[in-house]
Amino acid sequence: MTLTQWFVFFLIVQVIHFAGTWKLYEAAGRKRWEALVPIYNAIILMKIINRSAWWTILLFVPIVNLIMIPVIWVETLRSFGKNSTTDTLLGLFTFGFYLYYVNYTQPLNYVSDRNLSSPSKAGDTISSLLFAVIVATIVHGYILQPFQIPTSSLEKSLLVGDFLFVSKFHYGARPPMTAVAFPMVHDTIPFIKKRSYLTWPQLPYFRFPALQKIKRNDIVVFNWPVDTVYKFFDRSGKRFDKPIDKKSNYVKRCVGIPGDSLSVKDGIVYIDGKLLVLPERAKPQYMYFIGLDGKTPINFEYLLNDMHITDAVGFRSEKKDTLVIKALTFEGAERLKHVPGITSVTRYIAKGPEDVFPKNGKWNADNYGPIYIPQQGKTVALNLETLPLYKMIITDYEKNDLKVNGNEIRINGKVATTYTFKQDYYWMMGDNRHNSEDSRFWGFVPENHIVGKPVFIWMSIDGINNGIKNWKIRWDRVFTTVGGEGQPYSYFKFFLLALAAYFGISFYLNKKKDAKS
Repeated sequence: MTLTQWFVFFLIVQVIHFAGTWKLYEAAGRKRWEALVPIYNAIILMKIINRSAWWTILLFVPIVNLIMIPVIWVETLRSFGKNSTTDTLLGLFTFGFYLYYVNYTQPLNYVSDRNLSSPSKAGDTISSLLFAVIVATIVHGYILQPFQIPTSSLEKSLLVGDFLFVSKFHYGARPPMTAVAFPMVHDTIPFIKKRSYLTWPQLPYFRFPALQKIKRNDIVVFNWPVDTVYKFFDRSGKRFDKPIDKKSNYVKRCVGIPGDSLSVKDGIVYIDGKLLVLPERAKPQYMYFIGLDGKTPINFEYLLNDMHITDAVGFRSEKKDTLVIKALTFEGAERLKHVPGITSVTRYIAKGPEDVFPKNGKWNADNYGPIYIPQQGKTVALNLETLPLYKMIITDYEKNDLKVNGNEIRINGKVATTYTFKQDYYWMMGDNRHNSEDSRFWGFVPENHIVGKPVFIWMSIDGINNGIKNWKIRWDRVFTTVGGEGQPYSYFKFFLLALAAYFGISFYLNKKKDAKS
């Protein structure tokens, strides 16, 4: 829905509210017109039902309002003596239209000093649960969101089985665009495995002011721009178009920011012709061919564990005298060169064209570009050669009508030789260079797809996908920060000390209080 459509919808809601409540407002000692004025009518209604004015804000928070509006229906009914279970159910199952019946047919006895406490334990429990869900939904949507690393594309920096807290406010919290959705879940309701949202209506994109901009080398969580798969790991099924905020969550390293000219030469990233310097914690890995002399026995388990070459992943035999290690850092490769029985350590570099974005038949994952990362407000030349780079931006991300007739390009019916970008774009890559589906394969990440910044690992489980019996907690990663200088440092022991101090002080104060009484 466009802003105009939402405005019209909002006005219609105000008229519906007025028609069904104006007599209730008058019975509560208010003026009839106060039921009609947008936002003001909600503030007055909070006074009528003896609730805090800040509840009005919750009525306009996406997803939270789906919980709050039914609560307001029930609270309004109770303010006029409709306290029975039947009244409550009628209010809920008629989507609030039971208020029309009360407004026009029933004696309106306003209870100005009604008891706000629930008359039963069940009601009190439900109220507490609703409050907890509302608070958790706000935290989840606007402050911190839990996230689990599902793949090894950022191996060494982030491991499969890392559980993160992702900050929504660092890059500016993005309110939900999907207006009707189950709170605190992404695209699927747990256990019943059903879709958690309705695709209509959609709210316009908006982002709160950011604490910082996305910088080169930041690890970023974002919605996978080209996600049209029904299930995350099943791409053989039917196409399924998803709202932006319900596309699958990806996590990669941002190696190109708006305005950059990016290229990859023999697997190494360059920005504006200069080598991209990675932070100390970043450990790029590549595929290597390991030559063996065929005579010397090699204990690879010893190499990987006792020699701390823990960055070798998924090696397998190709020939009798060759092994392929799928993910190995430069440092690990140097160590292997000095192992008796290993005759060569050769980094794999793709040759010839591959099926990479934008499928121009010239580039591959290891030799790519140069490519311009679009910046909001900047203009690029548009012709048949550059169009494949920006076609998806023009049509899918910025919603223009594009038609090509011979050498002529038309955007929204007009001949176009240039294009000006409406938002910023980013280039995301995994550190595990030969085991990462990233921007090299599907292109740019629009600014409106950015979810947040991983800031904290609160749990890390080795073998997370191998069954609970095989789980091992990586204690050295628990309570470590994702960013920062130097190697990760666990603050778990300080958390335990703080927790012990809290319970100790609480116990002492309670004892002291009991002694006085």
